Amino acid sequence: MEISIILLILAIIAIVKGVRIVPQGEEWVVERLGKFAGIISPGLHVINPILSRVSYKVTTKDIILDIPQQEVITRDNAVILANAVAFMKVSNIERAVYGIENFREAMRNMVQTNLRSIIGGMDLNHALTSRDRIKAELKQAIADEALDWGLTVKSVEIQDIKPSSNMQDAMERQAAAERERVAVVTEAEGAKQSLILNAEARLEGARKDAEAQLVAANASAEAIKLIAQAVKENDTSATFLLGDRYIQSLQKLAESHNSKLVLIPGDVVGAVKNLIGGK
Repeated sequence: MEISIILLILAIIAIVKGVRIVPQGEEWVVERLGKFAGIISPGLHVINPILSRVSYKVTTKDIILDIPQQEVITRDNAVILANAVAFMKVSNIERAVYGIENFREAMRNMVQTNLRSIIGGMDLNHALTSRDRIKAELKQAIADEALDWGLTVKSVEIQDIKPSSNMQDAMERQAAAERERVAVVTEAEGAKQSLILNAEARLEGARKDAEAQLVAANASAEAIKLIAQAVKENDTSATFLLGDRYIQSLQKLAESHNSKLVLIPGDVVGAVKNLIGGK
């Protein structure tokens, strides 16, 4: 009776330890006497509870691996902060559990190292505006190594990449200085254009004045020419014209406040004839 109870208890323990139910989305690694024996997929399985045991439980779902933020120095010695997230899947369970001590930690360190290397080969401006390039190079850099560990890298995304606080302050000061420089240049350019336009206006005014003086001179010459022609033909008209001008001039002299004494010739007609050479 006692033996039967003991055998029943051993049978129950064997059943409890030997029956394994693997949930969906996982695969378990079974070792027999410390050596890899096989992989059991989701469902009900019975293993030898004495010689075999489940050593690892590996997820077959996509793994989201968060890469913590780190400081990276660019090629032009600027400090920026960058972090990422990697999406991967275990494609070979045996390699994933026996090829590396901790594949999650190994992948995290590898992504961080390659991210520093890629950004370190770029200038600050390129690093801040080249997320797609960084992502593509990063995935290519880690894909082969991950495959040796039984992992497939599906994608790598750059979550954030920004200058450090000190770099942000320096960039803001640089931007303010650049805006001030542009304002000064714009003001100087405006003053220069104003001077040019004023000079062009003065030049145009001088040109117009010269043209007006030339027109006036030509008109005066033409008038003198006509008067001279008239004098040759009839000195009476010239005598009348000059006499009229002579009298008007004497009137102006008489009206002037500065004039105290005005001398008028006794023979005005004779004086006029003498001016034009008449007899």
